[in-house]
Amino acid sequence: MTHRRETLRPLSHSAQNRCFGCGPANPTGLQLEFQIAEDATVVCQTSVGSAFEGHPGYLHGGIIASLLDEAMSKAVRARGVTAMTRKLEIEYLRPVPSGATLRIEGRHLRGEGRKHWVGAEIKDETGAELSRGTGLFIAVRVP
Repeated sequence: MTHRRETLRPLSHSAQNRCFGCGPANPTGLQLEFQIAEDATVVCQTSVGSAFEGHPGYLHGGIIASLLDEAMSKAVRARGVTAMTRKLEIEYLRPVPSGATLRIEGRHLRGEGRKHWVGAEIKDETGAELSRGTGLFIAVRVP
């Protein structure tokens, strides 16, 4: 999927976490596992199955939004901040196939007090961008 060599370290969370996107204790969730790159980008390489389709063969738009929202949330959390989504804007560029290997990336763009602006992309295994989003997250617990 990526042609450059990356050094990634795990972004861990509680085993009791029931989050739909990343919770290992949620058997019906996406169970995404994020890692942090040297440039502070959060990265998840995953495949999302047909149980989350809209049109046959392609992921539902709400699931795509969830993938991007999760990457943005993790980009803020990688900075040691717990935050929740206030605003989310999604661009659906190409259909996202179910069962395909995907790369989801999230980046912290800037912060001001409790506000954090973030961005994320979903790419296919060739690196083509399928969807992208931006969001505003508000810190709910300052470290």
